[in-house]
Amino acid sequence: MLTGNTQKKLHHELDYVGLRAQATAVGLLQLCIELRRANVIDQPAVERIKGAIAEEIIVAAPRAVACDAYRRDVRARLDRLFAGDEEVGSAEALSFGAPQH
Repeated sequence: MLTGNTQKKLHHELDYVGLRAQATAVGLLQLCIELRRANVIDQPAVERIKGAIAEEIIVAAPRAVACDAYRRDVRARLDRLFAGDEEVGSAEALSFGAPQH
């Protein structure tokens, strides 16, 4: 897991090169699912990947929403995505605060 300053630097570098696209996230998610199913990576590796993603989301969040409940929501949604229980749809449908179905 990256430290606070390193996480912020990575956030800015990724943003700079444009790797914030939903397509990139979908590809990473599918890759992780496939690698896990093929037993190429273990569950602790998946948890570290999800942790890195969660920290990036939290670093990028406005201060007003960066709280414990937000952190729990991010982790729960990532757990559902990585388990294949939630479809990755439009950015509007996935935005925090949007009605869940």
